[in-house]
Amino acid sequence: MEGASALELILSGDRVLFSVVRLSLMVTLAATFLAAVVGMPVGAAVALTRFPGRDVIVVILNGLMGLPPVVVGLLVFLALSRSGPLGSLGLLFTPTAMVIAQAVLIAPIIAALTRQLIQDLWVEYRDELTAMEVGPLGRVQALLWDARFSLVTILLAGFGRAAAEVGAVMIVGGNIDGFTRVMTTTIALETSKGALPLAIGLGMVLIAIIMLVNALAWGVRHWAERHAG
Repeated sequence: MEGASALELILSGDRVLFSVVRLSLMVTLAATFLAAVVGMPVGAAVALTRFPGRDVIVVILNGLMGLPPVVVGLLVFLALSRSGPLGSLGLLFTPTAMVIAQAVLIAPIIAALTRQLIQDLWVEYRDELTAMEVGPLGRVQALLWDARFSLVTILLAGFGRAAAEVGAVMIVGGNIDGFTRVMTTTIALETSKGALPLAIGLGMVLIAIIMLVNALAWGVRHWAERHAG
């Protein structure tokens, strides 16, 4: 019965359901873009440069891939609270705070995966780029461009991770109805209230989005392999 009601909500274009989906997509897309802007150059730079403490940075990046979302939420909450260093901006319990939390969560994932990818490519193209006397910045640009299809897959992985996150966005967003309530937090709330049709409907949409993202990632990888061949 609940499943049929949930499907009816989706097919009828329920306003509440799709407003939650829309906000979720906006927050996650913005967070993925922000994390990519930071994470990809950092990952590429770590892959291509040698400096004291580099191995420590690599270990930290790899370790932060498993950073608990609630810890990220707590850290962002402390930074954005009134007594925090960014409290004057008034961002706590807003969609912007949720974007920041998700970006902090997935930036290490994007950076670590980018580092490994670029490092592998550097081994392949090192002699050629060195002979051409390409500088550090040129190396980063050249290898990022060569790895663009694999980087899209990394971005999609980061997007999927952010879309399924609940702890951090609930802490910094406050799960405010009509303002900061996204799919994952709404599912948790509606399930606790016993309002299963909306929770199940959002669950269906979330699963569909995650499956679509994974299908896109597989498609990009498959196309890139065929194109390279």
